[in-house]
Amino acid sequence: MKSITRLLRLWTINRVFIRHGLDELIFNIPFLRPIAFIYHLSPWNWGKQENRPRGERIRRALEDLGPIFIKFGQMLSTRRDLLPDDIVTELTRLQDRVPPFSSAEARRMIEKAYGKSVTEVFQRFETDPMASASIAQVHAAQLWDGKEVVVKVLRPGIEKTIGQDVELMYMMAELLQRYWKEARRLRPVEVVAEYEKTIFDELDLMREAANASQIRRNFEGSTTLYVPAIYWDYTHPNVMVMERIYGIPVGDIEQLKAHNINFKRLGELGVEVFFTQVFRHNFFHADMHPGNIFVNATDPQEPQYMAVDFGIVGTLSPADKRYLAENFYAFFQRDYKRVAELHVESGWVPPSTRVDEFESAIRSVCEPIFNLPIKDISFGQFLLRLFQTARRFNMEVQPQLVLLQKTLLNIEGLGRQLYPDLDLWSTAKPFIERWMDEQVGVRALFNGAKVNLPKLLENLPYMPNMLHDIMQQTVQQKLKMQWESQQLEALRKEMRQSQRSNRLAIVGGSLLITATLTMSSAVLPAILGVSLLSWGLGTVGLGLLGYSLLR
Repeated sequence: MKSITRLLRLWTINRVFIRHGLDELIFNIPFLRPIAFIYHLSPWNWGKQENRPRGERIRRALEDLGPIFIKFGQMLSTRRDLLPDDIVTELTRLQDRVPPFSSAEARRMIEKAYGKSVTEVFQRFETDPMASASIAQVHAAQLWDGKEVVVKVLRPGIEKTIGQDVELMYMMAELLQRYWKEARRLRPVEVVAEYEKTIFDELDLMREAANASQIRRNFEGSTTLYVPAIYWDYTHPNVMVMERIYGIPVGDIEQLKAHNINFKRLGELGVEVFFTQVFRHNFFHADMHPGNIFVNATDPQEPQYMAVDFGIVGTLSPADKRYLAENFYAFFQRDYKRVAELHVESGWVPPSTRVDEFESAIRSVCEPIFNLPIKDISFGQFLLRLFQTARRFNMEVQPQLVLLQKTLLNIEGLGRQLYPDLDLWSTAKPFIERWMDEQVGVRALFNGAKVNLPKLLENLPYMPNMLHDIMQQTVQQKLKMQWESQQLEALRKEMRQSQRSNRLAIVGGSLLITATLTMSSAVLPAILGVSLLSWGLGTVGLGLLGYSLLR
């Protein structure tokens, strides 16, 4: 039965692809080419022409296939290192236009999670959802203590649906990788694996609540970003309750203008929030599209961002963070040689890469965009050219940087929408310089001493004993080495004596054998001198052999 369900779903996917003129993708698979004529000979396909760009056709097909494929397309829109630019640009337009599920179903899931009726848990629960997306939908509510909250509820059966669709994605990815030569570079199986991890993480609302709490703690007391509080007593794997915020959607430019928001300051704060999360906290909101960002307009000249939906977050290893910061710093200094060296040092390009050639290639990409306002810069085009350049030097794809790239593209879109004249470089440069000073400068020395001083003071009373143990171990090790040295010298002496004895034995044995052969001859014994010589050789040989054996 399960196999039949999969085949039916696969048939639906193929039918949607063909309806949107993507039959070239399907019938280019080698084992399907022999039956392509059936499709082309069908009467409803005679004279059929498709004038829409391929990117638009792919986007519309994903929208028709439903929320799981929409999410997949959104993730692919960040992979400019893998896909052509026209397809990526079109995929960035994918939106979660998903109809809400029934409020009765939402109430049933909430009551199952809490083990009691909705009216017992909430003083007020609004049946009409505030928002509906592919994974969950949100309802407004009020707790019995009067606090205004939002209740996020997972879609019923969504985990099973995602599991089935991901299995089909794996199957299609394996077919592409096996039969399409270009797919080997695009690594479709790895892309699906990356998507699987991301989307299944989103299904655990406890994880999302923990992410929100962490970012809220990181920005506690900050005037740049506000994160709603999580009500842990009401949070379960499929239901989450958090503080309700009241802000202006960041994409509602007209309303922001009506509140006299300082757009220049808002744009600068966006850059500051991004770099603070990435380099100072190493824990960043990786889904910063306009639907998840609001603005607190209480102080129009010093506005504050408000963020929701923390299902996707990103982190970097200390090595990646350090190399990335140094790359930014060198980039802002226009030190392209250092950028090239860092790529080699980090292993992102082969060690055999010629730094001077790589430096020249990077300069040709980066130099034209300096001193331009953000409205005249397309980070999409910039990243595309950078990846194309790096690919010439066999630069490996860095999966751990994909979420960061996605976030950077979101920041670009946000900045272009809010304040197109924002100078991204001059805004970000002081922040990176300060961070570098904290990591490698004088401030880093003091910060390191401040962090390690408590541990040093804690271990100070034990240090005399520790030093005594180290010295004792050193003396013991030295004595052991002396003893071993004496043993080695004795062994060498014994080996030299053995070699001398062996040489004497070989000479004595040879003389004895020679004498025996001479004396056993039928002619030579007639000669007295020869006989005496043989006896002499035999006697010397026997003596040497006996002496060597005695030694």
